[in-house]
Amino acid sequence: MKKIRKPLIFSLLMLCFMLVAQTGMTQAPPPPPADKGTNTNKAPGGGAPIDGGLFFSLAMVAGFGAWKLFKRKTLRFPVH
Repeated sequence: MKKIRKPLIFSLLMLCFMLVAQTGMTQAPPPPPADKGTNTNKAPGGGAPIDGGLFFSLAMVAGFGAWKLFKRKTLRFPVH
């Protein structure tokens, strides 16, 4: 009986925690936008700038590539 009791209690506790977490995450949907149904042309996404993130991403890729090349060259020709 003890072999069955521990896994059963653990399973029931995990089920209870999952149910509580699931009900705790529910939220009311956001209200609809005030300008719904207008005929104006708007850019999707609100016009968020991407130039800063793009520069950072390219800099990280270039740095990673340089590091890999440096690592490859130091492994082929070790300096004594």
